[in-house]
Amino acid sequence: MKVLIADAINEKGIENLKEAAEVVVDTTITPEELANTIHEYEGIIVRSRTKLTKEVIDKADNLKIIARAGVGVDNIDLNAATEKGIMVVNSPESTSITVAEHTMGLLLSLARKSAIADKSVKEGKWEKKKFMGVELRNKTLGVIGMGRIGSQVVNRCKAFEMDAVAYDPYLPEEVAAQMGVELTDLETVLKKADFITIHVPLTPETKHLISTKEFEIMKDTAFIANCARGGIIDEDALYEALSNDKIGGAALDVYEEEPPAKDCKLFELDNIVLTPHIAASTKEAQRDAAIIVADEIIDLINGGTPQNVLNLPRIDRNTYQEVTPYLELCEKLGSFISQAVNGKIKEIEVIYSGELSKIDNLEMLTRTVLQGAVNPFLSSPVTAVNASIVAKNRGIIVTEGKTENSKGYDSLIKVTAKSEDDEFSAEGTTLHDPKILKVNDYWVDVKPEGHMFIAKYEDVPGSIGKIGTALGEYGINIGIMQVGRDEKGGRAIMILTLDKEIPKEVIKGIQDLDNVYDAIGLEL
Repeated sequence: MKVLIADAINEKGIENLKEAAEVVVDTTITPEELANTIHEYEGIIVRSRTKLTKEVIDKADNLKIIARAGVGVDNIDLNAATEKGIMVVNSPESTSITVAEHTMGLLLSLARKSAIADKSVKEGKWEKKKFMGVELRNKTLGVIGMGRIGSQVVNRCKAFEMDAVAYDPYLPEEVAAQMGVELTDLETVLKKADFITIHVPLTPETKHLISTKEFEIMKDTAFIANCARGGIIDEDALYEALSNDKIGGAALDVYEEEPPAKDCKLFELDNIVLTPHIAASTKEAQRDAAIIVADEIIDLINGGTPQNVLNLPRIDRNTYQEVTPYLELCEKLGSFISQAVNGKIKEIEVIYSGELSKIDNLEMLTRTVLQGAVNPFLSSPVTAVNASIVAKNRGIIVTEGKTENSKGYDSLIKVTAKSEDDEFSAEGTTLHDPKILKVNDYWVDVKPEGHMFIAKYEDVPGSIGKIGTALGEYGINIGIMQVGRDEKGGRAIMILTLDKEIPKEVIKGIQDLDNVYDAIGLEL
């Protein structure tokens, strides 16, 4: 196999790869040169500099694998690679230890006030009493998000003899128990924890997840660290909490604006530790990323299957063309039901009907459903290939079925999410664009996109008006409304497309209305 290394990677990865492949290193190759020569290679390794666009991939007639030495793949057209039958891999685990260790460094710096003590000594001062610290031993660690990095932080804090509580609404309790973590709700984590660390993605759900209310819940001695994404902590609220000694201290590696403005108020404080988004920046992480992607290519050369595949493996062109129109629908259905169901998902059922039921292999569609279902809640991107593994690791049972009855449509896809306390289903098809036709067996006609809202209510006079009035009072305009009911005077469902995101307090207010028994905000 002939492999192009188009961006600079650690030499160890290059050495390993040279034992199994013909390696060409050209880390200054231009987009034009790449487009003209890509057909010569069966493999390519990139970081973030080189852009593998659809135009380049279309010319990659011999390319079998694209390897990204790092996590993000914004510079690679995954859809073009999939259609071309090219495998795309990355090295997500290369930064897990690095970020976890940086998190520990920030926690220790907070506990022992080492950052401001360092500054004091360098200013010629000797203020021992001022820098009285606390031990980590016998303290409680609160983890928000128990993914790859969060679990690594827990492992390290166990070595410091800390207890651990965690908030992760999509992690099964039995999995948490195996990790030695008490799984609970966010409020309990905030109340119990002496040290809090964040490891979730930035989504509409998690934006300003930690704000004024949450700081009020915390102990006044609590420390909080964020190495995940800027914006999860409300920095204005953080400034007020630190200024008024509502909490003991904070540490940030990520910010709402990067780099922060020169007049950022947080710079004034001495009970906060700030680093410039370097949690993933270590020589070892760069080395490991190079070794991992080299090993992935070597596995492919030796007839094996790479572990970190980000797109689907090869499928025949006919099948790909048949299922492609339904990929967006499947992702939307998965995201829709996973945000709408109450409680932790235990099972996802996918039923294909009509023409789709005649296709032997629908694995691509099922995996895309899972991709949509788990992506809203994880910090690392999930694709159709690794979605089934992520679902399995989270204890989600996946079932697939087929039926010929498509209710007059060419094809229908029904996705049902089941939790311990709830069941929620959505059924749709593709009519130029994805359409949801039934929700919980109520007939509707919904385009799944943008800011959405679902209300379940009793079908009595005034119910719809009260919900609309509540939205209007908060300045939220309704774009599209769909309602469905099982019988006159029975239970009904309302699905709205809104002009802007609906705040949590508005949802809570609607939930408290008479005759409303549930209300949910969604982002698609």
